[in-house]
Amino acid sequence: MVGTRPEVIKMAPVIRKLSQTNWAVPFVIATGQQDGLLEQALRAFRLRPDHGIPHDPQGTNVVPVLIAIAGKLDEVFEQIRPALVIAQGDTTSVFAAALAAFYRRVPFVHIEAGLRTGDFAAPFPEEFHRRSIAVSTALHCTPTKTSARHLRRENIPASRILVSGNTVIDALLETAAENPGPPPEFPKASRTILLTAHRRESFGAPLHEALTAIRAFVDAAPDTAVFFPVHPNPAARSIAHQVLANHERIVLTEPLSYREIVGAMQRSWLVVTDSGGLQEEAPALGKPVLVLRDVTERPEAVAAGAVRLVGTAHGRVLQALTELHDDTAAYKRMAKPIFPYGDGHAAQKIVAALRMRMTVATGAQAHAIAQ
Repeated sequence: MVGTRPEVIKMAPVIRKLSQTNWAVPFVIATGQQDGLLEQALRAFRLRPDHGIPHDPQGTNVVPVLIAIAGKLDEVFEQIRPALVIAQGDTTSVFAAALAAFYRRVPFVHIEAGLRTGDFAAPFPEEFHRRSIAVSTALHCTPTKTSARHLRRENIPASRILVSGNTVIDALLETAAENPGPPPEFPKASRTILLTAHRRESFGAPLHEALTAIRAFVDAAPDTAVFFPVHPNPAARSIAHQVLANHERIVLTEPLSYREIVGAMQRSWLVVTDSGGLQEEAPALGKPVLVLRDVTERPEAVAAGAVRLVGTAHGRVLQALTELHDDTAAYKRMAKPIFPYGDGHAAQKIVAALRMRMTVATGAQAHAIAQ
């Protein structure tokens, strides 16, 4: 099941590996939670869904979305009778998939399991989704040992936890090896910041303050520029254009393909984001990351020194940008490639674990029939 662009990026390596086996037939369901972005990502990874669930979001209320997607997924599960339901992450689509699978008594496999901030309000509602999904998951595929420890503290048996690494590194390394070109609009400044921002808890005053600080920094540093693929969410777009438009060294563009994002990352000086995926990807490419959040469920790169939490307050954001610009040593300390989220073989490990569990389950069923 995929519902958003990040889910496609992180599920594509698993779908590809399953397709190459002689024992599994992956059936891809797209919920359309991010309709345009989802289709763009599916094309980039040459994936064609076997079933699509149209989705027309109305406002920001999660409940109607959850009800609509869970209901349609239940109908599809009744038709296809899956042996397993597999999904990645913590969106409403993933929560709906776990819920629908539970009621159908179908084992649910959660990829990128065990991420926690300990705060149900940050990120909202994703932290609640993660905790709820974990209760009924049959196999938790965690990106790191830290994520696995979170699950064990929640009394998840170790036998149901696989430390696989993150499949986004599989997708990243494969794409980066092809050295995709930068997007046509990418600035030619010597120090270009790749910026993304879309977290709902930052909408309004917090995001406005952070973007104002970024504009002030670019004004003060003539050798810098900003490249900002703007999220289609109206709440994010309106603030982005209000604060950052009409600046000669700030480029606001439409959402990019995954290849273009990787090409932009490879050529950027710094990444400023509230995205989870970029916190994982940029450190592997040796790009420092400033995170526009106060907490993160991905602490490993923070501990390694490649990622820094700066929140959205004007002073903190401006100070962090200025420090990395003026202090070469501070920048170099953050600009070393690190791989806390895996070695690029996460999908292979996940598929091997699925095969082993399917074999054990089939064997147990045959034994019961024989008895």
